[in-house]
Amino acid sequence: MTNQISNNKAYNNWLIDLKTKIKQCQFKASLAVNSELILLYWDLGKQIVEKQTQAKWGTGFINQLSIDLNLEFPQMSGFSRTNLFAIKKFYLFHNQHCTIVPQAGGQLKSIKNNSTKSLSKPKTKVPQPGGQLTEIMELCCQIPWKHNITIIEKIKKTEEVSFYLTQTIANNWSRAVLEYQIESNLFHRQGKTISNFKYTLPNIQGDLAQQLLKDPYHFEFLSLSKLAKEKDLEQKLIQHIAQFLLELGKGFAYMGKQYLLQIGRKEYRIDLLFYHTKLKCYVVIELKMVEFEPEHIGKLNFYVNAIDEMVKESSDQATIGILLCKNKDNYEVDFSIKGLNNPLCVSEFNYTELPQDIKNALPTQEEFEIELMKIGHH
Repeated sequence: MTNQISNNKAYNNWLIDLKTKIKQCQFKASLAVNSELILLYWDLGKQIVEKQTQAKWGTGFINQLSIDLNLEFPQMSGFSRTNLFAIKKFYLFHNQHCTIVPQAGGQLKSIKNNSTKSLSKPKTKVPQPGGQLTEIMELCCQIPWKHNITIIEKIKKTEEVSFYLTQTIANNWSRAVLEYQIESNLFHRQGKTISNFKYTLPNIQGDLAQQLLKDPYHFEFLSLSKLAKEKDLEQKLIQHIAQFLLELGKGFAYMGKQYLLQIGRKEYRIDLLFYHTKLKCYVVIELKMVEFEPEHIGKLNFYVNAIDEMVKESSDQATIGILLCKNKDNYEVDFSIKGLNNPLCVSEFNYTELPQDIKNALPTQEEFEIELMKIGHH
């Protein structure tokens, strides 16, 4: 079957045209990710689908195409059989959702989706035969090829695909981080915290703060017993600060734990204090290993007042308070923060629960280090 395809005149004429197109694109597109390469794959996927539908080249078509393209372009790694099937899948997926506008000029159309307004437009013009690609395809052109494949393999709904494309661009996620965010279901957690930001922050600041925070927060990188206290959670979060910051999201700068405040004749300590570089404000985080209670808000509000009065500079925006608890009743939370002047929010968190008997049987970090030292001396 493969030999029959390679001797087919229509196939060979099409292959010559395809090789010419790839050569023309080659000086612009390298193996590094860029919009030229993504659009090349889009067009190749389109042609593969069309040829499989219209031509009678048999089941060995993609195998033969892979052989021919690799012979012609040995320095390019994108023409393996596996990647050609991925290219086909990429085209079929996005062809359902993208609109091709028959307009000359080769500039990708601006995105009108509100969720992507903060993104910068592509700086280079992207030639697209036959028209312009809009919406999701413009986003696809701004992230690596394997990121694109990861998204369409794990996500099926257009709205979610657009979200993860946008977040990848905005946060410069690696593929490993992208996979983590998808697996942790970020789409359904982002912007879901219960807050009073609408009434306590300027519109833009409030919308941005709401968009950046989550509910629930996933701390699966932690293993704690059911009897763990707030101090245990706090200590573990700081021990895993890199993963903690990743879960919090871009812009959080760690300022300290048990942050000391001298108020009157008493000392108070905030569980965790952060500064958010995008919101330009301090963020107080209080941890509760129990279900939400209305009195928790009073303490959080007290700490926010103290930071505003004693730490905040005139150039800083209003301090935000975040209460993280094991579970909550949203109506009760909303009722508790209503009418307060400080921007406050409440989110749940979850972690890996370790039975207490197992936890007790495990060595402490100090005991583990002592045993390692003993082994080293032998």
